[in-house]
Amino acid sequence: MSDLSVGTRRQALGALAALALPSIGLAPVAVRAQGLDLAARLQSWPLNVKQTTRIHDVAPAPDGGVWYAAQQSGHLGWFDPKTGKSDLIALGGGSAPHGVIQGPDGAAWLTDGGQQAIVRVAWPSREIRKFPLPEGTPYANLNTAAFDGAGDLWFTGQSGYVGRVALKTDGGKVTVKASPKGRGPYGICATPRGDVWWCSLAGSYIAQIDRKSGESRVVQPPTPEQGARRVWSDSQGRIWVAEWMSGNLSMHDPRKGDGPASWRTWRAPGEHPKVYAVYVDERDIVWATEWNGNALLRFDPATERFDRLVMPRAGTLIRQILGRPGEVWLPESGTEHISVLKTA
Repeated sequence: MSDLSVGTRRQALGALAALALPSIGLAPVAVRAQGLDLAARLQSWPLNVKQTTRIHDVAPAPDGGVWYAAQQSGHLGWFDPKTGKSDLIALGGGSAPHGVIQGPDGAAWLTDGGQQAIVRVAWPSREIRKFPLPEGTPYANLNTAAFDGAGDLWFTGQSGYVGRVALKTDGGKVTVKASPKGRGPYGICATPRGDVWWCSLAGSYIAQIDRKSGESRVVQPPTPEQGARRVWSDSQGRIWVAEWMSGNLSMHDPRKGDGPASWRTWRAPGEHPKVYAVYVDERDIVWATEWNGNALLRFDPATERFDRLVMPRAGTLIRQILGRPGEVWLPESGTEHISVLKTA
């Protein structure tokens, strides 16, 4: 059978999962026997640079290229899909960028744990400006960032911090607050309304930031110790959660409050799944990566069905997903490749 098929054994496992629905709130899972040919839509390139980058996160750039955080080498990478070539822009001594996003100003913004700073790289001039964390801040282990509706940047630090660069509201001042329940802040996202949500991997919760005070309001997923690793918003402001420890994909709808009725949860396909990254595209299709199966997952909320693509290279270690209309971009940390799946 193909990677998208459902065998008798998997059907049996799905049936067993369905029996457990009343206790853990899982929705029935289906994997299409004859789904989309995702493999035919995938294109990959080796980075072909002179040093190991340990590519971590990616972000489409405004010129048609794709930026990536080169965590090991300390660079912002820029990949050109037309030529397959990469450029590396050095970020400074000790740099170890984790996340990268495109800002409303068209620049690349990076969370640089090595420099304990948010780094802006203007584009196309490549001029670098750094926003260090306040003096005396303990090592934050900076992870990811998102812009709110006012144009301020919010970021997470896995050591137990959530912070802001007040670009629009306070002249670029950087502030940091300790996160609820200590270490763990990892993924972060903004909703269409401009609200900001983040998740705690170690704390196993998601949280909404009060943009005035900077404090975070915790919302507890229904699955205990699920290891919420990444979050992303769809067009309705629903928050999709990649649950690393539980192997679930879950969704919280803030319009329904914070209780159990505001959540839906689906078990990812595969043996002992470990769901790492999540991204929602312009058509509200949900994409996730599942590490134990070295797979990319496509989930359609309308049908509640998964499509599953096993990546063509072993050990891809895809830690994040980001895209633009018609394209889903994948950084392969384990293989020094970058891939795109064309959705249109």
